[in-house]
Amino acid sequence: MRGVLPSRSLLGEKRFEFPKSLYAVEDSLRFIVADKPDAVIVDFFAGSGTTAHAVMRLNRQDGGRRRSISVTNNEVSAEEQAGLRSRGLRPGDAEWEALGICDYVTKPRIQAAVTGLTPSGNAVKTDYKFTDEFPIEDGFEENVEFFTMTYEAPRPIAHHRSFEAVAPILWLKSGATGTRIDRAAGEFAVADTYGVLFDLDASRAFLDTLVTSELVRMAYIVTDDDRAFQMICSELPPHVEPIRLYESYLTNFKINTGRE
Repeated sequence: MRGVLPSRSLLGEKRFEFPKSLYAVEDSLRFIVADKPDAVIVDFFAGSGTTAHAVMRLNRQDGGRRRSISVTNNEVSAEEQAGLRSRGLRPGDAEWEALGICDYVTKPRIQAAVTGLTPSGNAVKTDYKFTDEFPIEDGFEENVEFFTMTYEAPRPIAHHRSFEAVAPILWLKSGATGTRIDRAAGEFAVADTYGVLFDLDASRAFLDTLVTSELVRMAYIVTDDDRAFQMICSELPPHVEPIRLYESYLTNFKINTGRE
C-alpha cells in the first residue's frame, strides 16, 4: 500500500489518528473515473477529507473537472468529550464544536490542500509522492465551499428570513457550478445554471430571461397552483427542467409572497 500523508504535514500537528492513504484512495478512484473527467464523487463518511483531496490530485493530473461532495458530522472523540464535560461544556458550545472532526480536521485539511498553507499560515514543506510529485505548498486550482445543515425555527421562516438556509440545496441540485442565488429578493432571480420564480406575476419576464441563457438548466417555480405551474412549464426552453417548490416547501419556507 502506498504511504500515508501524515496529518501533521498539512495541519502542522497531528489531529487525526488513522487517516486513509491519500495515494491508495487516489489509485482506487483513478480505476473508476480515469475516463470520466466530469465525474461527481460522493463520500458519505468523509473523515479527514482524503477522498476530496484525492479528487483534486486526479484533476491536476489530467485537467479534469471532477467534483467531490464530502459529508460528515462534527463528532468529538470519546477522550476529548470526557475532558470537555469535566469543564462543564456540552455539544453546541463553541469550544466543543471546535474539536469536532469536521471543524478540527476535515475543513482545515481541505483548506490546507487547496492553499498549500497550514492553518497557522505557514507553507507546507512536504512534497507529494508517486504518480504526481510536486510541492504541497503549490496547492490546487480548485473551488471549495462548506455547508452546515441547520434546523430552522418557525418564526424566522414565517418572517421570510430562511431562504438562505435552502439556497445551497437548489444550487447543488442544479449542478453546483456558477453563481448561487442566496436571497429571495425581488420577483425572480436567475443565476448561471438555474433560476427561481418567486412571484407568478413575473412569469413573463422570468421566461424571457431564461430564453437568453443557454447555460440555465433548471427553473424552480414557487407555487401551489397546478394550472399556473403547467402553463409556465409549457413555455420553458427545451433545455430547462422545471422543478416545482410547493406544498411542504411553501409550508416550511414561505419565500414567495407571504400568501398561504
